[in-house]
Amino acid sequence: QVQLVESGGGLVQPGRSLRVSCAASGFRLDYYAVAWFRQAPGKEREAVSCIGTTDGNIVYADSVKGRFTISRDNAKNTVYLQMNSLKPKDTGLYYCAADMDIYCDAGLGQGDFRSWGQGTQVNVSS
Repeated sequence: QVQLVESGGGLVQPGRSLRVSCAASGFRLDYYAVAWFRQAPGKEREAVSCIGTTDGNIVYADSVKGRFTISRDNAKNTVYLQMNSLKPKDTGLYYCAADMDIYCDAGLGQGDFRSWGQGTQVNVSS
């Protein structure tokens, strides 16, 4: 059974850090491009970051550049999103998504990915 499971969300104060994880089972995640999306209440789901299967193929939304870092641990079949200097506007439900034969670029949207996790909630508030 192909499955993505996010974890690591929580409540954090502005300026602090949090790392969310996307663990895969049933398939090798290193064969897939993996993206993080987030959705705030009343807003559309937006792409945050994407990591491809080729070296250096990583993109970030302008709103998180310099603060967020996406990475893989192939031994753990997991992709991480390290989030630093968090802001209240980073609050949302964070989803990971995966698919094959995708080159990460700024034009990617949720329609490009077929496998999704259930999401992990991130709340940034004082």
